[in-house]
Amino acid sequence: MGQIIAVVSGKGGTGKTSFTAMVGKALAELGKRTLCLDCDIGLRNLDLAMGMSDCALMDFTDVISGRVPLDRAAVQHPKYPDLYLLTAPVTLRGTQIEQSEMASLLDEIREQFDFCLIDASAGLGRAFHLATDSADRAIVIATTDPPSLRDAQRTVMELRAFPTGKLHLVVNRVRRRLLKSLHANIDDAMDAAGLPLLGVIPEDEDVPALLGRGLLGEFGYYSGADRACRNIALRLCGQRIPLMRL
Repeated sequence: MGQIIAVVSGKGGTGKTSFTAMVGKALAELGKRTLCLDCDIGLRNLDLAMGMSDCALMDFTDVISGRVPLDRAAVQHPKYPDLYLLTAPVTLRGTQIEQSEMASLLDEIREQFDFCLIDASAGLGRAFHLATDSADRAIVIATTDPPSLRDAQRTVMELRAFPTGKLHLVVNRVRRRLLKSLHANIDDAMDAAGLPLLGVIPEDEDVPALLGRGLLGEFGYYSGADRACRNIALRLCGQRIPLMRL
């Protein structure tokens, strides 16, 4: 059975979508059949980051409603054969999605994929719980500014039902020159939230530029963000990988 991992944050702008795309790519490169599921209804952009905006013709509500099977709606990436995308609807047509319907969809995904990364909507409302309530694990994405770290703590409070070891923190967009002064902030966030650190991703100016043009696989060998996401993928697969030196 595959793992369902919700990628969440209390506020926008933390890099959830880029994280989902890049870690999804890294898992696929490790030979893991991986589905990236966009759950940001109305504001979806995971297809753009993955360079698949012209491919995603059906969304997850088409599967839930029975209009198409999962294996038709989930689109294979043109460059990475083990990487797939299932996008969110532009708008909900009619009734709201029930949690039981999402749970059934995720059960089906577990049977067909090794990993599913859910790019959840920002905030802590109904859409947040739609993405997290039936997930196996959750990764809280925060940046290094104090408001984001505080929001991460609030997000963890919403996820207190997750068992120990199934809830993780990733600190994204860390600037090297600020790292020394940020150690205390990161440690304080981990202590306050009781959250283990899954990874620290350095600031990389190439990430928004490349993903904004759908060039998921065009990172250079020395891309710190790409290497950090690869290490996170290895940790998700159970390997003990030390944190990168920034």
